[in-house]
Amino acid sequence: MQTEAVLDHHGGSQSSCRTGSKSWQYSDLMEKVDGYLMKYTNLVTGWQYRYFVLNNEAGLLEYFVNEQSRNQKPRGSLPLAGAVISPSDEDSHTFTVNAISGEQYKLRASDAKERQHWVSRLQICAQHHTEAMGKTNPPLQTRSLSMASQGSGSSPGSQHRINQNSNALLGLSQLQRGSSLYSSRKSLLPDHLLEAREMMVQAQGQHRDLIQSIEGLPSSQGPSPLDQDLLLLKATSLATMTCLSDCLHILQLQQVARQKIPLGGSALEWLEPKLPDILKNGGTLPSITKDDGKTEGTVLEPLEMDSCDIAGEQEEIDATQEVDDSTPAEEEDLGAVEEERSVILHLLSQLKLGMDLTRVVLPTFILEKRSLLEMYADFMSHPDLFVAITDGSSPMDRMVRFVEYYLTSFHEGRKGAIAKKPYNPIIGETFHCSWKVPKALTPPSAVPKEGTLCASDCYNVRFVAEQVSHHPPVSGFYAECQERQMCVNTHVWTKSKFMGMSIGVSMIGEGNLHLLEHGEEYTFSLPSAYARSILTVPWVELGGKVNVNCAKTGYSAVITFQTKPFYGGKLHRVNAEVKHNPTNSVVCRVQGEWNGMLEFAYTNGETRVVDVTKLPVTRKRVRPNELQGPYESRRLWQHVTESLKERDMDKATEHKRFLEERQRKEERHRVETQTAWRTKYFERKGEGWMYYQPLWKTAGHSSSPVAPPQNP
Repeated sequence: MQTEAVLDHHGGSQSSCRTGSKSWQYSDLMEKVDGYLMKYTNLVTGWQYRYFVLNNEAGLLEYFVNEQSRNQKPRGSLPLAGAVISPSDEDSHTFTVNAISGEQYKLRASDAKERQHWVSRLQICAQHHTEAMGKTNPPLQTRSLSMASQGSGSSPGSQHRINQNSNALLGLSQLQRGSSLYSSRKSLLPDHLLEAREMMVQAQGQHRDLIQSIEGLPSSQGPSPLDQDLLLLKATSLATMTCLSDCLHILQLQQVARQKIPLGGSALEWLEPKLPDILKNGGTLPSITKDDGKTEGTVLEPLEMDSCDIAGEQEEIDATQEVDDSTPAEEEDLGAVEEERSVILHLLSQLKLGMDLTRVVLPTFILEKRSLLEMYADFMSHPDLFVAITDGSSPMDRMVRFVEYYLTSFHEGRKGAIAKKPYNPIIGETFHCSWKVPKALTPPSAVPKEGTLCASDCYNVRFVAEQVSHHPPVSGFYAECQERQMCVNTHVWTKSKFMGMSIGVSMIGEGNLHLLEHGEEYTFSLPSAYARSILTVPWVELGGKVNVNCAKTGYSAVITFQTKPFYGGKLHRVNAEVKHNPTNSVVCRVQGEWNGMLEFAYTNGETRVVDVTKLPVTRKRVRPNELQGPYESRRLWQHVTESLKERDMDKATEHKRFLEERQRKEERHRVETQTAWRTKYFERKGEGWMYYQPLWKTAGHSSSPVAPPQNP
């Protein structure tokens, strides 16, 4: 058999594959594999075309700037012995090559077929050189394992040499990449890692049995091997094994790196993870805060910063001082260098699956330059859709309008495709802003420019957010349009959990939208968010089911944010159904992507499409930092933000640590003096938090704060 794929310099690779019909021997597979691939460099440079060559004899993946320079010294190379080659779940084109030293290449082919070709060739090469390394370094016999049959012909370690072709199809070649490598040094690994490795080998055997049982089903009767549920079961089993194998691989890398164990002489060596300068020069390691409030790590001298009385005093808000926000709409990404990845590895070594991350101090370089309170405000970046909800001619229309506003709000809440974390708000921190919405709504192409509208030509939407609790971390935010007699009150408790190669954030809480003109109240919940691929290029997806209900009208909606499945599927999918509960009839269905195209289909046959990326974005209006109170978000975090803009991670970490330490000190002082925390704008109501002066209490009056709430 002979296959050949040729792509031009715009998007692919030139590669060839020649295999005979006889039994698979590595010498038969040492064909020339080279061509153009996109290589991810860092968050600043992004993706770049590079010319890659698979050097089968040396077991190296080499790359050059272009094909013309391939006769020169490679721009870079990665040893494949013990390497992990993983197709990415981001899309069908991307894959990663993880060397045993911890170095990684993130690559992208032109299509799924080209990716599979590269992945299979790299896996075969990695498997061969891993086995060769195991033979060069025979196992040390200082410890006998219960698996005495590991070297026999029926063991997983030897059986995969006989069935290389079938194992590659089953995805086992990657899972078994380090069997002989780690067995050669098993006596120097701790008992718990050896036991985990033994369990992994047993699980791999069970995975193989499952795949072979499914593929051995007769197609004439009963379920077919191509049954959709069985295909999903196969993919789920393989994905689970891959994830477990990657986690074990990281643990083994860290353990052996600490012991500096050589693998094969001077040619290949476990590398000690590099630490950034801040960790070498007395900075604080990313660490876990203990229950007593103390943080592990080296202490830095605190900075002289603004101090303020945090006894719940409200800021003086003068709306006439607000100006159009000049902050860039997109988050500027920072370069992801190898030493930053080492910090993440250090952090991961302290975490356990399912661990609550509320008390975990994360490294500064993953922060985006805004507070979580401001991120909630950015969900209101389409205020025209918000005020248009009350314009609905019927209860059904108003429910559909709310669903449209809800689905389009998350795209602008994220600044860029890379997952970065907003600042954790300090207790008592607040954020204020507003939007001007033209009364005569015009097509997007004719939206008036900012500053060209008089106050009488616009509706005014005001927003206030406050961090009302530290443990648990609870935020309250409130927005209102007094002219349209509508407001929304929401409280959110963010709960983060470590999930292995991703982080899940549950948004626990409830929102209430009040349309006073119609006497309607809409209650709604919030989806969960997930930061995926945290060791490479992190990205965000939403997941979970959201319920919207209006008790007065009997209309409800169920919105489902779909996470990408292990097997196939698209990113950022969402669907929704608007239902009239008394008649149990669905009146509108929505499907699409929450950050792309959304299609609304009505029962009368009408459809309409909303392109979220083309919706006009209204810039919020904020007061300059120098006019803000000391605990307003932008002034509070201004030193951290400025340091991040200057890409001075050391100084940003100092400022961030000072704010966090000051918060802990103030909390200890309140405990010692038995002083209760007093909020500024929100009151505790049962299990939730309510703005102290909501519009339904002050209809017809100014909504400006006049007196702080009195907490019990």
